[in-house]
Amino acid sequence: MITTKRRRPARAAGLLGALAITAGALLSGLPAHADEPGAPAAPTEAPKVDLVLDVSGSMRATDIEGKSRISVAQQSLNDVIDALPAETDFGIRTLGATYPGNDKNEGCKDTKQLFPVGKTDKVEAKTAVATLRPTGWTPIGLALRGAAQDLGTGPTTRRIVLITDGEDSCAPPDPCDVARELAAQGIHLVVDTLGLAHDDKTRQQLLCIANATGGTFTDVRTQAQLTQKVKQLVGRAGDTHSVTPAKAAGTDKCETAPLLAPGVYSDREKFSEHRVYRVPVKPGQELRASVSVTPDRAVARDYGVLLQATDLHGQELVRGTDAGSGRTDVASTGVRWSAPDSDGASTSASASASGASGKSGASGASGASGASTVCLVVSNSFAGQAGVQADPGLPLELTVDVTAASPAPDGPAMGLGHGWILLLVLTLAGLLAGLVFGWLARWRIAVWQEN
Repeated sequence: MITTKRRRPARAAGLLGALAITAGALLSGLPAHADEPGAPAAPTEAPKVDLVLDVSGSMRATDIEGKSRISVAQQSLNDVIDALPAETDFGIRTLGATYPGNDKNEGCKDTKQLFPVGKTDKVEAKTAVATLRPTGWTPIGLALRGAAQDLGTGPTTRRIVLITDGEDSCAPPDPCDVARELAAQGIHLVVDTLGLAHDDKTRQQLLCIANATGGTFTDVRTQAQLTQKVKQLVGRAGDTHSVTPAKAAGTDKCETAPLLAPGVYSDREKFSEHRVYRVPVKPGQELRASVSVTPDRAVARDYGVLLQATDLHGQELVRGTDAGSGRTDVASTGVRWSAPDSDGASTSASASASGASGKSGASGASGASGASTVCLVVSNSFAGQAGVQADPGLPLELTVDVTAASPAPDGPAMGLGHGWILLLVLTLAGLLAGLVFGWLARWRIAVWQEN
C-alpha cells in the first residue's frame, strides 16, 4: 500500500513535468513579432519658443487676484524661466514696451526682441523681464511677424506664445491675417494665445489667431493658471520634426498624382476635397502611411479625415479614418499595406486612426519593374463656419515609409501564424492537465477505499 501511494504521485509529477516541457517547447517555437518601426530619430534642431508679452498701458489694470496684469505676467514668466527644459531655445519679444507718447504711427511700431531665441541665461532673462513697465500701444500683428523672424526656419516646430490683455489697436496688419499668412507658409509655426482680459472682441481675435495656426486659446483668470499653461505650451514645443517636410501638390486623379519616395510631405487641402499621391511598392515590401490635417480656422462640429490606399483602377486596398464632433488641434489616421511576394503569397493590410478605425482589404496594383503602384487618397469632411475663408486650404502632412513586409499572422501561408500555434499549445495543455487530474482523483479514491 505504501508502495502504491509513492508510485502514483511520482507518475503524476512526471506528467506535470512533461506538460511543462511540452508547453515550453511549443511556446519557444512561436514566431517572433515583426519588428515595428523604431523610435523617431532625435531632432537635429532644438525646440524653439518665442514668448510675446503685451506691455501696453492697459497692463497696469489690477484685476487679477488684486494684482496688476503686468506683475502677474512677470511672476509667471519668472517661474516658467526657472523650469525651462535645457534643450529648449527660448526667447522673449515685447509689444508696447518702449514708446510712451501719443503718436499712433510711432506707437504702432513698438515691438522689439527683449531676449533672443536661444539657450537661456536664466538670470539675464529674468532681469530683462523685471525691467518692463506698461507703456504704449498694442501692435499684435506686427509683433507676430517679428516673432516669426525671431524663430527663423528649420526642421523643428516653432511656437509663439502670445500673452495680451486686449485686441490689436494698430491694424493693419490685422493679426488674424498675419496668422493666416504664417500658416500658409507651411513652416510649422504654431501660435498659442492667452488672454488676460475677458471681453468678447479680445476673445474672438485671440481665438482667430490660434485657430489659423492650429494653436490654442486660454482665457486666463489666475496667476497659477497662466504659469501652468505657459509651462505646458513650452513643453509641447518638444514635439519636433526630425525631417523637414517637402512640399507635394496632390491631384484629383491617380494618373497625374506626384510619385512619392519615403519621406514627410506637406500640402494644402480645401474643405471636402480629395488629394491623391502615388507610391511604388515592390513585392515583399510594406507601405506605411499616415496623414494629419490641421483645422487652422473655425470649422463645423462634425468632421472626418479619410486615408485610402487603392490600386490604379480605384479598387480599395485599405483605409484609415478619423472623425470627431468638437474642436481639435489635428485629425490624423494611418494605413499599412503589404505588396504580394513574387511567388504570389498573400498580402496583409491594416488601418489605424485617432478616434476611429476603418475597414481593410488587400489587392494587387501592377506597375513597372514588378512594383505595385499604390494610390494614396486623402479626403476630409471639414466645413468652415460662417464667414470663414476657404483659401488657403487646410494644412496637410503626409508621412510615407516603405519597408520589408511584416509576416501576416492570419493564414497557413505564414507557417500557421500565432493563433494556430497558441491554440495547439492550449489544447495539449488542457489534455495533459485533464489526464493528470484524472489520475490524481483515481489515486485518492483508491487510497480512501483502502483506508
